[in-house]
Amino acid sequence: MAHSIKDPGLWQDGKLKIDWVRHFMPLLNGLEKEFAEKQPFKGLKIALSVHLEAKTAYLCETLAAGGAEMYVTGSNPLSTQDDVAAALVHEGLNVFAWYGATPEEYEGHIRKVLEPGPDIIIDDGGDLVHLMHTEFRHLIPGVIGGCEETTTGILRLQAMNKAGELMFPMMLVNNADCKHLFDNRYGTGQSVWDGINRTTNLIVAGKNVVVAGYGWCGKGVAMRAKGLGAEVIVTEVDPIKAMEAVMDGFKVMKMVQAAPLGDIFVTVTGCDAVITAEHFRLMKDGAICCNAGHFDVEVDVKGLAEIAKEIRPARKNITGYLLDNGHRIYVLAEGRLVNLAAGDGHPAEIMDMSFAIQALSARYLVENRASVSREPHCMVNDVPRDIDEEVARRKIAYWGYEIDSLTPGQRKYLYGEQG
Repeated sequence: MAHSIKDPGLWQDGKLKIDWVRHFMPLLNGLEKEFAEKQPFKGLKIALSVHLEAKTAYLCETLAAGGAEMYVTGSNPLSTQDDVAAALVHEGLNVFAWYGATPEEYEGHIRKVLEPGPDIIIDDGGDLVHLMHTEFRHLIPGVIGGCEETTTGILRLQAMNKAGELMFPMMLVNNADCKHLFDNRYGTGQSVWDGINRTTNLIVAGKNVVVAGYGWCGKGVAMRAKGLGAEVIVTEVDPIKAMEAVMDGFKVMKMVQAAPLGDIFVTVTGCDAVITAEHFRLMKDGAICCNAGHFDVEVDVKGLAEIAKEIRPARKNITGYLLDNGHRIYVLAEGRLVNLAAGDGHPAEIMDMSFAIQALSARYLVENRASVSREPHCMVNDVPRDIDEEVARRKIAYWGYEIDSLTPGQRKYLYGEQG
């Protein structure tokens, strides 16, 4: 066992958090029991970089129950919860993470989980895979494959795959229906507002909320803002998504038009420089900006600092920037993921599905290591449909619902299959 955490004495508080989410994650409950019996990861090392809070910790414990030797870090310095990290160390896992790590410390933690030579990589945003291909290329022959949790990471993987640079197979977990249709829409939708409301203690009703990006995450954020009583404005670069937003009942305009109107701005694009100095100068006094994309580049905090004549803390996780025009702009959680850097992330019931997909995809890689493609340009893999449907059926059964099945005649009608 190895660890690099600030205070290992915090483990009791972390254990309480993990025990709480365990009660609400029945899919992982079932997989933990199955893995403990069948040991699909026996003798294998898993390197994991995901936001290190209680739900992620339970995923780590589930994989460890299946025989994996776990090497764990967080995927964002402000989303790591030290008590949860300490609880995993107490359970005997190898953990390298702490809240508020500097960029150098954060990268050092990633190195620590890769140095032992992982068989499986579970990544959130692509940092593990990137460093594996730059500093740890000599260990790549031992990698069976990996799983990517988020949209941003998948975009990075697809670019590497297209260029022929990706050297081991990766499962696109975020593209699974039981992940993005629920995690991105309902999980992000709720957890973003959990983070904003907890941090600001302000009302949402009656305010103008500007949502930048109308993908699945943006849809969820906009839907929840509407439910909280806000008027919602959507900004987009994709005309089809913009059309969806209009038909969903939202106003659509350019960011430069939305900037003077918004009270709360939420970026959910996966791109950079979405809100810049041009927009900050147009915002009303007291405007609040936050980001729900993976990297802290969507709200140009550095650019805001350059045009501010005064910068000071306004409240825990809120920084105020005073501009020359007398307006003060507030940024939550330094422009990092507001739902995790200023909250506890997605609800446990949502992450139960996402992490079930992760665990089953990791098992799939192990069981199919001989047949998964390792050819250049063919390293990205969709999660098999039967894994998606297995997770959905387990969840439906847990809720106490039943659904119909196609009759042999219906299957023949639809697919030409014989009875």
